Amino acid sequence: MTWHSALYIGSVTHQRLRPRRHKLRYSIYNMLFDLDELNGLAASMRLFSRNRFNLFSFYERDHGDGSDLRAYVDNLLRAAGITPDGGAVRLLCSPRVLGYAFNPLSTYFCYRRDGTLCAILYEVNNTFGQRHSYFIPVAASDAQGVIHQRCDKEFYVSPFMDMTMRYSFRVTPPAHTVALGIQAADENGTMLTAAFAGQRWELSDRALLRIFFAYPLLTLKIIGGIHWEALKLLLKGVRLRQRPALPAQPVSIVPPV
Repeated sequence: MTWHSALYIGSVTHQRLRPRRHKLRYSIYNMLFDLDELNGLAASMRLFSRNRFNLFSFYERDHGDGSDLRAYVDNLLRAAGITPDGGAVRLLCSPRVLGYAFNPLSTYFCYRRDGTLCAILYEVNNTFGQRHSYFIPVAASDAQGVIHQRCDKEFYVSPFMDMTMRYSFRVTPPAHTVALGIQAADENGTMLTAAFAGQRWELSDRALLRIFFAYPLLTLKIIGGIHWEALKLLLKGVRLRQRPALPAQPVSIVPPV
């Protein structure tokens, strides 16, 4: 069976421009989960499960408000003035591998029933166990099908970055490829750029086994890499910023621009 859910194998890059230049690149993969396909995926594959331990697994409590994700997204659509019509919701994230996952960013693509993209939800986790999300309706894409969105930073992510910043997103929605670029800027211009780009692979037990050995313990590599890069920034003399209180609301609903 052909699924809308898929693997996306590629790389993530970060480049910090100020006050010290710092660059990283890691080969990683993400999985795209169509929320309506989760039960079918779990029933058809031996190496993937929903809400229970396996080599690869997806737990709904790892995302959203910990409850039913479809209802969670539909409520956000209504709050943004968009009437849910049963269109697909597809979540790009890292799965649990041997029971563990950490997702700095999970991205939900919210579609109308006719297949058009109506909103994107950016779900951000920091290493302090906190989460905040940005829900942005999609106004339009450019001639190449790339979506451009912006929002003010509301959530403390890196202890090396100020809060008074603005994010710009450049998104190529999942198809044969997927690409997500983020630019973080302050009053003096761009401070950091980050991007993930990946190539689609069909989901199967064979594909999961192959990436397990090609990218062993990827989820531990992600959290380990975050702390390793933080140490290098400290050694470069980049100062730490104090962590503020969480935003009053767990999700910022941002008007499209």
